[in-house]
Amino acid sequence: MADAKNMGGTGQMRGGDDMLHTREYGSWPSPIDAELAAAHDGRPEYVGFVGAEAWWTEPRPTEAGRRALVRRLADGTERSVLPAPWNVRSRVIEYGGRPWAGAERPEDPRGPLVVFVNFTDQRLYAYEPDAPGAEPRPLTPMLETGGGLRWVDPQLHVERGEVWCVLEEFTGDGAGELRRLVAAVPLDGSAAEDRAAVRELSDDAHRFVTAARLSPDGRRAAWIAWDHPRMPWDGTELLLAEVAEDGTFGPAQTVAGGAEESVCQVEWAPDGGLLFSSDRSGWWNLYRLDARGGWEVPPTTGQPAARGADLRGAPALSVPTTPQQPFARPTLAVARPLCDREEEFGGPMWKVGLSWFKPLEGGLIAVVHGVGATALGILDPETGEVVDTAGPWTEWSSTLAVHGSRVVGVAASPRTAHEVVELDTGTGHTRVIGAAHDDPVDPAYYPEPQIRTFSGPDGRDIHAHIYPPHSPTHIAPDDELPPYVVWAHGGPTGHAPLVLDLEIAYFTSRGIGVAEVNYGGSTGYGREYRGRLREQWGVVDVEDCAAVALALADEGTADRERLAIRGGSAGGWTSAASLTSTDVYACGTIIYPILDLSGWAEGETHDFESQYLESLVGPLAEVPARYAERSPAEHADRLSAPFLLLQGLDDVICPPVQCERFLERVESEGRRVPHAYIAFEGEGHGFRRADTMIRALEAELSLYAQVFGLQATGIPTLELTK
Repeated sequence: MADAKNMGGTGQMRGGDDMLHTREYGSWPSPIDAELAAAHDGRPEYVGFVGAEAWWTEPRPTEAGRRALVRRLADGTERSVLPAPWNVRSRVIEYGGRPWAGAERPEDPRGPLVVFVNFTDQRLYAYEPDAPGAEPRPLTPMLETGGGLRWVDPQLHVERGEVWCVLEEFTGDGAGELRRLVAAVPLDGSAAEDRAAVRELSDDAHRFVTAARLSPDGRRAAWIAWDHPRMPWDGTELLLAEVAEDGTFGPAQTVAGGAEESVCQVEWAPDGGLLFSSDRSGWWNLYRLDARGGWEVPPTTGQPAARGADLRGAPALSVPTTPQQPFARPTLAVARPLCDREEEFGGPMWKVGLSWFKPLEGGLIAVVHGVGATALGILDPETGEVVDTAGPWTEWSSTLAVHGSRVVGVAASPRTAHEVVELDTGTGHTRVIGAAHDDPVDPAYYPEPQIRTFSGPDGRDIHAHIYPPHSPTHIAPDDELPPYVVWAHGGPTGHAPLVLDLEIAYFTSRGIGVAEVNYGGSTGYGREYRGRLREQWGVVDVEDCAAVALALADEGTADRERLAIRGGSAGGWTSAASLTSTDVYACGTIIYPILDLSGWAEGETHDFESQYLESLVGPLAEVPARYAERSPAEHADRLSAPFLLLQGLDDVICPPVQCERFLERVESEGRRVPHAYIAFEGEGHGFRRADTMIRALEAELSLYAQVFGLQATGIPTLELTK
């Protein structure tokens, strides 16, 4: 490509009959249009097994953005379990989590059973997909108070006749008027109209919980909990309780975690050991907690230990008992690390029920691990050795399932979108079994990413993925530098993965470069790296994005006069904060953003993140001036760069009122900054409908075309208010 470019002229031979045409950056024709990018948006999630069958959820952008439950039949074909409009998706903590579980029932003539959460009404349903004439039947009631009842992370216990879930129950109309706990829902449907038939397993002493995992012998349950103002990547507690014969939980004991230790997943090994991922070393690594000496009745008498007692440093879980009702306790060994590495074997719990590891029957453990990029490996807990799976995939999602020697996950690479991949641990063979990547265009149009580390303020490292403009048919004139758009990911405790994204290719194949920045605060690089954003949101993220953009310009990779920034949610905040505090960018795209910190901290969001700013910015009561100083809504007078604002009208996480207030202040300044605001009916936090994504992408390209002077064709012109 470089040799051809150096030949000059408007049409150069590339070999054979192919011609390379010279056109300005941003004007290259591309087969990757907005419709194609929208149709391939999203990824499979929440893999699981029902008997020997692998199941998962898939996005359906052209079906009003619903999530379909898909099964892979024995002959290898894929089938949707439920027709539209069934939408298998939970709204617990608004981001949801694992919305389904299934079980094989060899003795039941109705066949396998699946339970799932339906997005529209948030009820839990049971369904026998192989039973003739069967229809989903509700297991939980509808309540009118606030958000009613919501469910997530179901754990099926067919032998007990119930499914354990996280219950989110609204007690009033306010976003914070709710309780969350571990609950058991009867499978016979007796709770479909009766809230009292739902059995509460844990109390609501903690604000947030995951569903409990039952030990192989059925005598203990383990789950994770945390409280405001902590987020789950700040600090969580691993709780352990005994399960009585009647299914009730005994007093819960804290066996790991704390205010400065994040436990992000817990599972039971087949032999009864307790496995969990903790960042106590500064990295999410795996640990094992063993019961030793069997079960014993402590000789002392008295009252049971208080719920929530912290026994992390204790040699045993023995507690006083009454003579009338002795309460057996296991003796626990100190947790031991299984693979002590400066790598992540876990991640942030943005959703409930994510999994980065799964134990196999023989004692080995399937793990998703890495620094920045991730791999699927098999860990030998006795030696600490990990053998990684062969294959082209560079990013494995936080979802795993195992059945016998089989491990199923979701993986992608810079040349392939997310697909369902199976590993046979007996043979070491991997294969794609679902949502297989199929190139919708010639892959020569895909960008060739570069993994780079830049130097930021104070010499700190900044990780980024650089996607230069790329086309198999076009190059730019020798004397032109390309425009670049910096992409700021959401979260901000999140990560931009190195995978094929047709939204990125939509721009790069037209001659616009993209720089994805994993700024300080991102996950995948250890606790210290993500801790850089503590009380520095709006500073470190803005500085790191600007440092990457300016470095690209300084080295001659990007045109200094044609830099832009874009992002959604927390990335929308970084984009807006960058436009109001720096002069680096010529324009920006701001998508369902946070714009007013004080408003967001004082009730303009949902419960899960309602105190997130306490760590990102600082306690509002102590540093109110900081909230005003960093908020883009308070500094509309500093805006000089054109911008596009995109917002879903059903968004309860970053509500439209934030955009409306920002626009009022922009327009009241009378500075006539060109801008456009597009609000979408029926969209929440994160666009899921194909028509929405098409309009948003084309509007974004039109903004860059107008500001950068590009000859983009085939898209509607975005009307900018001046």
